[in-house]
Amino acid sequence: MSTFNPEALPFCISSRHNQHAAVRAPRPGFFDFLGRYHVKLPSYLIPRQGEEPPNPSTLVAYDGYSTPVSNLGGVGAHAHQAQINPYSQDAGSIPGISASYFQSMAGHSQPLQYHLYAPLGPHRENLLPYQRTVHDFFISNTLREELQRKAEATLQVLPNSTLPAQIDHFHSLVPLDTSNQKNASIFGYPTWIYKAMSSKDGKYYALRRLEGYRLTNEQSIRSVQNWKRVDNSNVVTIHDAFTTGAFGDRSLIFVTDYHPLSKTLSEHHFGPGARITGRSAGPHIPEPIIWGYIVQIASALKTIHGIGLAARLIDPSKILLTDKSRIRLNACAMLDVIQHDNSSPLSKLQQDDLLQLGSLMLSLTSNNPAIMHQLPKAVDHLARSYSAEMRDCIQWLMAPVQNHSSSLIDQFLQGVAGHVATAFNDSLQLNDRLHTELNREVENGRLVRLMAKLNFINERPEFEHDRQWSETGDRYFLKLFRDFVFHQVDAQGNPVIDLAHVLSCLGKLDAGVDEKMTLVSRDEQNCLIVSYKEVKRAVEVAFQELVRAGKRP
Repeated sequence: MSTFNPEALPFCISSRHNQHAAVRAPRPGFFDFLGRYHVKLPSYLIPRQGEEPPNPSTLVAYDGYSTPVSNLGGVGAHAHQAQINPYSQDAGSIPGISASYFQSMAGHSQPLQYHLYAPLGPHRENLLPYQRTVHDFFISNTLREELQRKAEATLQVLPNSTLPAQIDHFHSLVPLDTSNQKNASIFGYPTWIYKAMSSKDGKYYALRRLEGYRLTNEQSIRSVQNWKRVDNSNVVTIHDAFTTGAFGDRSLIFVTDYHPLSKTLSEHHFGPGARITGRSAGPHIPEPIIWGYIVQIASALKTIHGIGLAARLIDPSKILLTDKSRIRLNACAMLDVIQHDNSSPLSKLQQDDLLQLGSLMLSLTSNNPAIMHQLPKAVDHLARSYSAEMRDCIQWLMAPVQNHSSSLIDQFLQGVAGHVATAFNDSLQLNDRLHTELNREVENGRLVRLMAKLNFINERPEFEHDRQWSETGDRYFLKLFRDFVFHQVDAQGNPVIDLAHVLSCLGKLDAGVDEKMTLVSRDEQNCLIVSYKEVKRAVEVAFQELVRAGKRP
């Protein structure tokens, strides 16, 4: 048997026979070669009678990457009005083919399988199967306890309170101040802060009150509208400001977000538990934490300065620590209202923000809130305890140099770009951990819904005047399935508490697998062999009966 000569491969063109195909001319003697081996050519490659094969010297060499369509011999640009994309999944884009004949593949996809769950990454712990515990199925105890403590603090009430029952649309006021002594050193008026619930949306807010403030200029309180445009994760959001006489005087109220169990930097680093008679109770604050504070406050100032405002208040007693090393600027808009007539230029106020940031960092590094009165001592301690980069950063903040090509805060962020990247990486890792915790609760949520359906059906006293409804038909083996999952006993009759068995059975039921199980009645007189798929169908049918009956008028 003759074999095909590999030398003929360059001449064979696998191309569709249509007006858009460009055919390279065969070499001389090509047709004689094919005749010797009895190779049958397509009709469009065979010269017609009286027609000579094309002369290769008269044809333009074809380069599929550079030759324009108009230069191809025998093929004009008019024949290539629409190029065929071989990778297109839209049949309507192919010339000569009706879009209604083929279904578009772009819109075709399998329906989402809501019963399929998989552990999502990142996985930073490689534990063996015997090292895993039941807690791996649920949110971590540390995070759960933290969330529950915050929920408890949010729902806390103050019985027999002498505070006003309602202020505007806020009620259930609870004081949040840790001291009952009046302090007017920052704003010039005594300030108090309360937690309250809004009757409009049912959410909790923080109300900061300026005692004895009398509003003389309506334009001053309207400056709060500008602060509503500040959207930054390191600034406590302000929602409203209004005056009230509910406290027996004229008071100004600022409404902000409420962050339960938050503390100020002053309480955390300079409070009674952290300081003893003006000296540090422990070692100095680690440098990575200081850099984290600097980056977060700089991020807040970037947003504030970008919309034409100035923070004007970067004080440790007004910076909230809402989570581990997570801080937010608070009470920034208050000075814009109180000192509305201040004619200082915006550039001066923004430069003062950086000066206050430098003073704050100097106080934290020296672990002394009054260190500005002992500046040489603070600088000496900074040089001995922290890196040269930290020293240079704080010194620049204390005396910033203006560069006309960019704003001061942009210059500062460029100088600490490395630490900004570190802080960004830390936030992404925290986001990964929280996403992993959330994935665990997503799977648990479907099991709760499934158990709720079973409990709606099992041992229902009466339905449609039928007291035996839950004991007859397919509902009967739902009752047996409940015993199979939750009421297992061992050979000695002791209850078997196996959460893995419960989760496995409910997961198989939710997926509706074909695996079969044996269900035995409590008197051991009835034995049924059913699959999880059949049980799932019975659950859906019975539950839909209840739903339809509940919707009847």
